Amino acid sequence: MTARDLLLVLLLLAGLALAAPARATATCVATANPTLPFKTINSLAAGPTTATLNITVTCNTAALSLLATTGVRVCVGIGPGTGGSNSAWRTMTTGTADTMNFQLYNTPSLSEVTGLVPRGTPPAQELTMSYNVPLLTGGSGAQSTSLTAQIPANQVLASGGYSSTFSGASVVLTWAWNEVLLGTATVPATCNGGATGNATASAAFSFTATANVLPLCGSYVTTDMNFGNVTGGIPANIDQTATLTLTCLKNTAYQVSLDNGQNNPATSTRRMSTTIGGSRYYLGYELYRDAARSQRWGNTLTVDTASGTGTGTAQQLTIYGRVPPVTGQPPAGTYNDRITVTITY
Repeated sequence: MTARDLLLVLLLLAGLALAAPARATATCVATANPTLPFKTINSLAAGPTTATLNITVTCNTAALSLLATTGVRVCVGIGPGTGGSNSAWRTMTTGTADTMNFQLYNTPSLSEVTGLVPRGTPPAQELTMSYNVPLLTGGSGAQSTSLTAQIPANQVLASGGYSSTFSGASVVLTWAWNEVLLGTATVPATCNGGATGNATASAAFSFTATANVLPLCGSYVTTDMNFGNVTGGIPANIDQTATLTLTCLKNTAYQVSLDNGQNNPATSTRRMSTTIGGSRYYLGYELYRDAARSQRWGNTLTVDTASGTGTGTAQQLTIYGRVPPVTGQPPAGTYNDRITVTITY
């Protein structure tokens, strides 16, 4: 064989090598910020609340040849999460199974919901990348995306911490790749077929969507307590009631305090008063939390206050009053006092 013949054989071998298909595998992984915090949300908020989930996908390919390239299409699929979903929304839940609607979107304009399946309804988010794969070191590429999350307005919410965790089968990467030893590889048309290779990985990353609704008590209404008209002395107890109606968000723990009134605020004895001929006269009375009038209603938290938990609708508390017997006859007049109500939550 002449030297020229040997050269021709070498060139033919080289040509065969260039035409041979690439065999390396593209491996893709993803990272995301671990929390998607919506922070504090108000029940019946007039406007929506938004947050952003940042995700970065990195793909690696082992060494191929000096001039090799890889083109990759990756689909980032996100399922319903631990909070579940309803017909239109993903949901976050509290420890007492109260729900809050929210949604993830592929676009800042909120025109496309993020789904789990490539080209599904709704679709997974798609990313593309191309990178060189040199002979000695291999190559890699990275692409980032930001999913927009939104909590819609005008939701009736319970107070508490809401969350939904996305991991395992709710977070899936699906990717396909094309490789060539010389030139620029095309990016596959889909994430799951029609390419040099394709792969799927669940539990690709994890994150938790969180929101907090603060305890809240809104409007309240009280009625006056009228012990009526008394002729002569007070030989026996005079009992009357008043009501306090308040509305607190569901799950809001509250306590209601009553102060000691205007006529003896520094002591634990309540008094009504009247002024006659320039002189001030008093008539003792008391307020209670129970119909038996055995539990004084005061203003020391967790000791003598009335407590409850909000339901999201109006709740009525009864204030039980008593004027005890009076020895002798109190001066005639109109006796009154003003009580300040404090709601702590």
